[in-house]
Amino acid sequence: MNIASVKGVTRLAVSLSALVIGSAVEAQDVRITTFKSDSTFTLNGRTFTVSRDQNRDNILTGEFARTSRACPPNCLQPMTAADGVATVGELEVLDFLENEVTDGRGLLLDTRGADAFSSSSILGAVNVPYATLGSDNRYRTDILLALGAVRTSNGALDFQNAMSLTLFSGGVWSSDARTAVSNLIESGYPPEKLFYYRGGLQAWMHVGLTTQDSANSN
Repeated sequence: MNIASVKGVTRLAVSLSALVIGSAVEAQDVRITTFKSDSTFTLNGRTFTVSRDQNRDNILTGEFARTSRACPPNCLQPMTAADGVATVGELEVLDFLENEVTDGRGLLLDTRGADAFSSSSILGAVNVPYATLGSDNRYRTDILLALGAVRTSNGALDFQNAMSLTLFSGGVWSSDARTAVSNLIESGYPPEKLFYYRGGLQAWMHVGLTTQDSANSN
């Protein structure tokens, strides 16, 4: 094949690639990444799909449009929840849902109260309020066992096969998720099995990702 033929094939390949990408973008104008239109995962036999709101004029309204909250208690949280606990963003949360959650090795925990959770949450999240993980909750051990801890012969808990957990709350101004992380570590949960989504529901909604309550979805 001569140089002219090679150049011709190259131009054709580039044109076809542009056509394919252009068609994909046209089909979904607001994508998660250039090559990722949505995220699909399975929890308890049910399949969920997370995508972004296609209305480019959409804006946040209501509680999560607020930029000012009294501190305390709503003070800005540090980037790191605890030593050994990784801080993650939206793409890492989606990857966690697609892999650990789908494989039954992890859970996404909404650490806010039940009322807040029922109004809106990240798709596929399980509500475990931070207070239920405190040492003063007599049912905490039951929760830890449900998360995969195993009681040993001497009564201690073995977390070797416990689930990986990604924890979040309302936003960077909420201490709920960070408190939940501290409570789990205090109980013996390995920090390397914990992930902190600092942006929380406010950041999730700010980029238009699917929430559990379509009436409040942005």
